Amino acid sequence: MAEDPQRNFRSAYYEKVGFRGVEEKKSLEILLKDNPLDVEKLCTFSQRFPLPSMYRIHVWKVLLGILPPHSDSRALVAGYRRDQYEDVLEALQVMRFLHGATPQVEVYLRMFQLETQKLPRRSDLSPPDEEDEDFLAIGKAMEEIVGESVDCYWLIKCFVIQFNNKFGDSIPHLPKSLEHYLSLEDSRLLAHLKSCNALSKLPYNLWFRRCFAGCFPESSLQRVWDKVISGSCKVLVFVAVEVLLSYKIMLMGMNKPEAIFQFLNNMPQENTDAIVTKAIDLWHKYCGTPMHSV
Repeated sequence: MAEDPQRNFRSAYYEKVGFRGVEEKKSLEILLKDNPLDVEKLCTFSQRFPLPSMYRIHVWKVLLGILPPHSDSRALVAGYRRDQYEDVLEALQVMRFLHGATPQVEVYLRMFQLETQKLPRRSDLSPPDEEDEDFLAIGKAMEEIVGESVDCYWLIKCFVIQFNNKFGDSIPHLPKSLEHYLSLEDSRLLAHLKSCNALSKLPYNLWFRRCFAGCFPESSLQRVWDKVISGSCKVLVFVAVEVLLSYKIMLMGMNKPEAIFQFLNNMPQENTDAIVTKAIDLWHKYCGTPMHSV
């Protein structure tokens, strides 16, 4: 599709005067008036642009299959989702898996385990395993983004299920992909990480299984999750690359893999918006930008 010079001029003007995203917001509002919603176009939009915060949760719910594309059945389906949430919650209370002091994110984990037939016996309860810890990390981050408990549970559940189903086979290959793109962006940094045996000990679980939950503040994290929910796990590789590039000076001064791991596992919370912006630009640079959605 040919670029529209007038649109480009308007976009540049809006950005200059501080209204970046004005046209994108209007484009999304047009897409959201469709009945049924065109899920493929919503995916393309989400891959291309950050979702406006006022529409983000609604779009996520549609892309994750929580709400249907047809507007006339959305209220009915939302009612079913609420009923199911309350039924599962009540079942856990009857089985005495929950008590008044149970943290809400742990409630979500037990609900998920019950629905996926992985709920342990009460007598066999043990500390969370790695898969549970991944769920809890994503759950804690989602709690900060979504206030309402029914929506929060469904978003956590469907995010985790979609991520594992869609990308489970790809996750083990992402560290190699990171190595490839880091070699193109900064071969010296890559050589340093290799020389001190840190490359194999980077916090890949945090980056690629928890999708940076617990690493970035939610304002930055949700922009990464826009891309993951709309169909890309490869964006996680470029976020990781940009994290490494952003802290190159610090990392070049470290020679112990444990120190590098600890630093990256507890990285500073400032400048994360800039890291995500650069990472998405890098992702578009190497993987291309999706075509216009409208």
